[in-house]
Amino acid sequence: MTREEKTLAIAELESVLEGATSIYFTDYKGLTVAQATNLRNQFRAAGVTYKVAKNTLIQRALDAKGLLNDQIIANLQGQTALAFGTEDPAAPARILNEFVGKNDNKPAFKLAWLDGSMFDSKQLKMLANLPTKKDIMASIVGSLQAPISGITGVLGALQRDLVYVLDAIEKKRGESAAA
Repeated sequence: MTREEKTLAIAELESVLEGATSIYFTDYKGLTVAQATNLRNQFRAAGVTYKVAKNTLIQRALDAKGLLNDQIIANLQGQTALAFGTEDPAAPARILNEFVGKNDNKPAFKLAWLDGSMFDSKQLKMLANLPTKKDIMASIVGSLQAPISGITGVLGALQRDLVYVLDAIEKKRGESAAA
């Protein structure tokens, strides 16, 4: 790679890092072309950016953004690919967890960075089980809507009961008038 190509690669990584809420580091060694293509397609469908780069370029881009730490440096060994989550920080974990289970533990998960916290390979399943932003929003809306629907049910029951009472009074008046 020429110096210009390296500078462009670092700039590209830095631009992806700008909007990233999570970064997943993987070792893609042993993946076939078909597996790698399948993984990229799954990431793309979920809005996850997936990049393969040299460790030194990754290190420089992370350092420029103030994200580099000793744990990341220790894991920048071998072949490294990065999956960047933007809207849903746990989306890459869900995809990787499912993909790794179906493909003989490949790619190997190294570590993840989520909003400043580091997670190692043992915690991938925990990250994969985090609810999506949509799930959390639906849960909140459901919690807010439950009391409202309860009040609506009570008010509806009052109206129904009033109609039954008025109907019973009407029937009673009709019976006493007939007698």
